[in-house]
Amino acid sequence: MEENISFAPKDNAFLLGHETAEKMFLEAWKSNSLHQAWLISGLKGVGKATFAYKIARFVINADENNRSNYNSIDVSCDNEIFKQIAHGSCPDFKLLERSYIKTEKQKIIKAIKDGNYLSDDELKDLKKSAVISVDDVRTVNDFLSKKSANGKWRVVIIDSVDDMNTSSANAILKILEEPPAKTLMLLISHNPARLLPTIKSRCIKVELKPLQDNQVASLLRRYRPNLSEAIIKKTASMAGGSIGKAISYADGEATQFYDGIYALATKGRNFKVSEMLDFCDEVSKSDENYDLFKELILKFLSEQAKALNKVEETADMFDKTTKIFVETESLNLDKRVAVMNIMTNICKIY
Repeated sequence: MEENISFAPKDNAFLLGHETAEKMFLEAWKSNSLHQAWLISGLKGVGKATFAYKIARFVINADENNRSNYNSIDVSCDNEIFKQIAHGSCPDFKLLERSYIKTEKQKIIKAIKDGNYLSDDELKDLKKSAVISVDDVRTVNDFLSKKSANGKWRVVIIDSVDDMNTSSANAILKILEEPPAKTLMLLISHNPARLLPTIKSRCIKVELKPLQDNQVASLLRRYRPNLSEAIIKKTASMAGGSIGKAISYADGEATQFYDGIYALATKGRNFKVSEMLDFCDEVSKSDENYDLFKELILKFLSEQAKALNKVEETADMFDKTTKIFVETESLNLDKRVAVMNIMTNICKIY
């Protein structure tokens, strides 16, 4: 059985579908006209962080005295700079993201002291603070106050700038206004419309477009080689141009969930109570399942509004469903009951 390949940006040298953006950056570097701040935007999971890491490896590794020799920004996985950035040990690279909350930091420190380094999956499960704070930004100032190794470029990736509050955004703005020499700031944003205009005005803007379904399918075959071709094609069509979303759907068995929603809804008022109860039990048995249901049920309603001649009824159901989710979360209500209410209401209009 083939193992899944990591698609974590720090480990991933492969980027598909964004050749235009790569060429744009390479031409700026080759012409020695590289702007020091780049705003990389696009929908979640489209490859923004992977693109930013590719840039970081290239800029730190490249020979500035032989600019014309480069035809791509690719850096081999065997390259020492690649390995250092992946392991968080490159002295010229800084990642700024939401920090772990205090209790989780203590777990990490204890694991390090015990010689039991946490895996990426274990780190992913740890809780982080809600925002990138101004204290987090001060670590960037500390990083930039030190001299680079061998006169190389220093690169800062902010993933994502959307997570900043007013204080931290203003602190980053000060860096963007007067960046130190040979410093490259790469700002990742899922929603650039919400950023401070003054931040956007100081950046070269690169928007990564949604991937084509066949590109998502190709990436799924690469990262999840054990998936059947039928699941790959169905997952790719559901992902809306995001390989990150597609991987999440594949790992969470989203196609089965979606099929369950469709099967119940299309039975209308003739659904079996036992099937409804089994479905609600499955959805509410974990936060991951419930979150996946929240996403897929709204996707289902959006698609049904296009496919059926019941636009008004579906739009009204979309609004009711959204309100149920909000009330369930804000009032800490029973998630199983919420799923039951939503599904029975949907069955009434189909």
